[in-house]
Amino acid sequence: MSDSKNSFDRRRHRRQSERTFIIAVILMLLVGGSVVIGVVYGWPSVLTGWLCLLPGAGALLLIWLVLHIMERIVQEE
Repeated sequence: MSDSKNSFDRRRHRRQSERTFIIAVILMLLVGGSVVIGVVYGWPSVLTGWLCLLPGAGALLLIWLVLHIMERIVQEE
């Protein structure tokens, strides 16, 4: 039996898990935050809430991208 068929790539699995996690966090921030804003302040204010939620989600995505690029640079050396 070949080891290549049964080998488990931990780095690939970790990268995939991180990607799934960051997508879930951003979706929860946007969807969950929108629902809370809509319930507490009224549904028309959700559009105004997105003016704060989207930059927050963008900041999280930017931090993740910077760390991902730094990891790639370190792995190449």
